[in-house]
Amino acid sequence: MADRYEDPGPSRDEVDGWDGAAVLEFGADWCGYCQGARPLVAEALSETPGVRHVKVADGKGKPLGRSFAVKLWPTLIFLKDGKEVARAVRPESADEVRRGLAAVSG
Repeated sequence: MADRYEDPGPSRDEVDGWDGAAVLEFGADWCGYCQGARPLVAEALSETPGVRHVKVADGKGKPLGRSFAVKLWPTLIFLKDGKEVARAVRPESADEVRRGLAAVSG
């Protein structure tokens, strides 16, 4: 699992070209909601090896987050071959994250 939010993160063109299962996690290191979700995300990701996980710093003027219409943090975008297939916004349980992972890895 990625530790810190990348700033800048990948471009939308890079993400659209990814192969396989991936999770983009939008948020900020100082965000309380993001810190609270961290163990839930880590638990679910530990059960699904091989899924790319990229944490992206989001905020005003950040084009990748805007391209996915991210409004709240953390927002997890679950991708299969660069296409969004599920999302979890401010997950409150590891099961919410597991459902998204099942959509991309199953």
